[in-house]
Amino acid sequence: MKVAIYTLGCKVNQYETQAMEQELRARGHETVPFSQEADAYVINTCSVTAAGDQKSRQAVHRARREHPGAVVAVCGCWSQTHAAEARALGADVLAGTGDRMGFLGLLERAVREREASPAKNAPLEAVDPPFERRQFEWLPAGGLEGRTRALLKVEDGCANFCSYCIIPYARGPVRSLPMGEAAVQALELKNQGYQEIVLTGIEISSWGRDLCQGTTLIDLLEAVSAAVPGVRLRLGSLEPRTVTEEFCERAALLPDLCPQFHLSLQSGCDATLLRMRRKYDTKRYLQAVELLKKSFRHPAVTTDLITGFPGETEEEFLETLAFIQKCGFARMHIFPYSERPGTPAAEMEQLPKALRAERAHRAAGAAASMRRTYLEECVGRTEEVLFEQPAGEAGLFLGHAPNYAEVLVEGQGLHNLIRPVNIIRTDGESLFGELEE
Repeated sequence: MKVAIYTLGCKVNQYETQAMEQELRARGHETVPFSQEADAYVINTCSVTAAGDQKSRQAVHRARREHPGAVVAVCGCWSQTHAAEARALGADVLAGTGDRMGFLGLLERAVREREASPAKNAPLEAVDPPFERRQFEWLPAGGLEGRTRALLKVEDGCANFCSYCIIPYARGPVRSLPMGEAAVQALELKNQGYQEIVLTGIEISSWGRDLCQGTTLIDLLEAVSAAVPGVRLRLGSLEPRTVTEEFCERAALLPDLCPQFHLSLQSGCDATLLRMRRKYDTKRYLQAVELLKKSFRHPAVTTDLITGFPGETEEEFLETLAFIQKCGFARMHIFPYSERPGTPAAEMEQLPKALRAERAHRAAGAAASMRRTYLEECVGRTEEVLFEQPAGEAGLFLGHAPNYAEVLVEGQGLHNLIRPVNIIRTDGESLFGELEE
């Protein structure tokens, strides 16, 4: 059968999509772009914000409307937490965030039944209780076709239960990919030709806690690094508690670790962090930032920020603005607070949406200034750039430096090559350079 998959949301969803595509091809099926005709359309959904919910609903509705004779299947966080809505939109196959291989079995069955009888049957469903999950779900390693960078999911689930977040209810408890298996999968990716591997998960700072072997994320990182010498390694989002002196000392010895660290913040005000049920204060967060900047050569510390959280006063927001300036982030992802029904924060008194958006706009201005400052500090340096694809402008090729800054040079045929580049200027968003001879 021909299957098209549309993916919303985070790197974990992207990883799970590429694993499903790989398994489908191994079973003899063909994967095609979502814009093409197919026997089945799969929407891998997101529910981290209200916008994610809306995009998920729209994708299901569009697939059902545009392809009435095809099977429409839904999986991911939105269908895990909003199964009734997905069912009401006419999904033929309904699953959540567990058992992706079982989901593909249901997809095959639904297509066979549709071919045998065009009449629409009751949906095939496999939405399990997420809190009963105890084992990490093995999925085949592999990157998306044509990519230079592969994702390696090493962890699933979250036990933080921040007051604004629906994801623990969608993903269940922490489950970790065993260290030996992570090394094997990383080696498979190296043998497939990938130059960079991103270790990702729902909350990778908790990797290993369920294995009860005394191992932590830095042990995993060392094991993967030893298994794939010469392959660049990049970490997904970290919690500040991970960044200790020992972590930095050991991580700095890894020759291929990319010095880009996404350190989750959400607010720069201690009172707001307390209402968010975050597990750190601004003092501990700043300590983590300073440790990273001391231990690595010009690292890019990036972060997420939520504006307009319930109860956030103007004074608290100004505290956040001052704090992010103190941290000097290389890049920020800024989101107005989005209510998630079923979370404690949704029951709090809400700020007007216009005020949330206005604060996001003000924070974005500060973030853009910090971004430009960081990139200007890159000018005059030489960076080892992993090239990915031709840029829109004629004659330019795009890649990323180890700090994940976007780099453009004049050149052709550079796909999946790592080349030294002298950085000569920035436009405040990207770097421009010249290939070393």
